[in-house]
Amino acid sequence: MTTEMTKEAAVEQILYASILEKGMYFGLLSLIVTFVLYVSGIMPAVVPCCEVANYWHMPVKKYLEAVNQNFLQWEHVPTGWSWLKLVGKGDFLNFLPIATLSGITILCYAAIVPGLFRRDDKAMGLMALATALVLAIAASGIVGGGAH
Repeated sequence: MTTEMTKEAAVEQILYASILEKGMYFGLLSLIVTFVLYVSGIMPAVVPCCEVANYWHMPVKKYLEAVNQNFLQWEHVPTGWSWLKLVGKGDFLNFLPIATLSGITILCYAAIVPGLFRRDDKAMGLMALATALVLAIAASGIVGGGAH
């Protein structure tokens, strides 16, 4: 029993790659723009640029605790998606393109699901759908482990 190998990409592979490419370029451009807004001082920051290096050595949890203690003074240390409350600050605005780049794979998988089912590839369709759902649930933080 031999199977024929083809060198042509499936429609779903091309769609996935196209979305991934556009998302990557959009995310990269967004990273550059938000970084310039931050370092130029056009947007105010929670942590001033001149003090950022003081926090680089810290693990994320200690960093968030220090930022909260020294700058935010919130009742609770920011975790998960609470950074969205600070998106108007230059240093936290940078998180938007990072979240975009992290989430583009979810969009890629979700986009190929209909085509897989249309061509009656139920196994791959279910795997792509399950992958998109697992990634979305993990990113949401609703199971307690993601987005922290």
